[in-house]
Amino acid sequence: MTFGITRRAVVGGLAGSMAFDFRASALPMPASPVTLNFVDVAGNLALTQKAIETYRDQNPKLVAKINFTKAPAPELPGKIKAQQDANRVDIDAVLTGIDALSAGVDQKLWIPIASDYASQLPKLDDIYLPGAKAMQGLAANQGVCIVFCPAGPVMEYMPDQVKQVPSTAEELLAWAKANPNKFIYGRPANSGPGRVFMMGLPYILGDKDPKDPKDGWDKTWAYLKELGQYVEYYPGGTGAVMKELGDGSRAMTPSQMGWDINPRALGVVPKEANVYFLKGFHWILDAHYLCIPKGVSNDKLAVLLDLLSYLLSKPAQATTYDDGYFYPGPAVKDVPLSMAPAASQKVIQDFGRPEYAAAIADNKQELPLLPDKLVYAFSRWDEQVGAQKKK
Repeated sequence: MTFGITRRAVVGGLAGSMAFDFRASALPMPASPVTLNFVDVAGNLALTQKAIETYRDQNPKLVAKINFTKAPAPELPGKIKAQQDANRVDIDAVLTGIDALSAGVDQKLWIPIASDYASQLPKLDDIYLPGAKAMQGLAANQGVCIVFCPAGPVMEYMPDQVKQVPSTAEELLAWAKANPNKFIYGRPANSGPGRVFMMGLPYILGDKDPKDPKDGWDKTWAYLKELGQYVEYYPGGTGAVMKELGDGSRAMTPSQMGWDINPRALGVVPKEANVYFLKGFHWILDAHYLCIPKGVSNDKLAVLLDLLSYLLSKPAQATTYDDGYFYPGPAVKDVPLSMAPAASQKVIQDFGRPEYAAAIADNKQELPLLPDKLVYAFSRWDEQVGAQKKK
């Protein structure tokens, strides 16, 4: 049975009634099961793989098999473009943050599913949390937001190495200078915390226009270059950053709530790691999206749209609390932690921080850069900040 036709979803044996107005006839379901190839460039499978596999198991007449692979975000758009130019697209769905989403929007790689196939999806404006609704606005209809968080920048540190915690950007710079190679963050084009740190600095520094990295970030670019003198290198992903923080070779890094909670829950970073917020910080919102490349067959597209509708159901959304990786996680309204699996609830209880609720309530929330601005910021950071210090 298909999710879209029956309007019922099952996760872990729990049925969830849906009130969405699906018109599945707009794109007919395939006559035989399809194999779907997912590529994850955001670590999103930690949040959604269980729900995707539940959909597969509940719909054997639609899905024969799902293949999951992971790839670095900066490499994927070029690969998809080459496949499209050769008329041989073998990537059916991409799970991405705003990095590869933005690059794909810029290169016109994605099917505008949120507009062209709106009738086969839930009414997004009706179901989203306000922040998720705002993040969906960045997708240019070419992706659909499936998880959401008010991300950071949260500053994470090891108390045994940081005796006096910096409270301002100027104090952070002085600390980095006094403790060379102890501060680290990932390349923004491939690291959520690195990206959020880059986009958060214009607010912290009081730059001219935080939404304009070309003409409004004079203070930010100068700060990042100066800070870079005391950074040994910029890893190509956040996982490597957390490993080095956890093994003691680094003492401080920009983080996000989820990247604080999850690595401690997994034992990669010691539980005693602590966090603080720089004076004047604003939350930079973050989200993950499902995008479908142009060139995917209609048979696969029909199933993917039905699967996407399922991923936006409350039972599926409740699983995105996961182990705190993208805390909180759900993009949809009225999905409290009490709906999450018991294991997820325990992780948040043991490794979450009570100060996060107050920080969310007491500080402004900002959208990340628009896709074209973000692509520019990535390029300029690569050229002017990270060019000489990548591994």
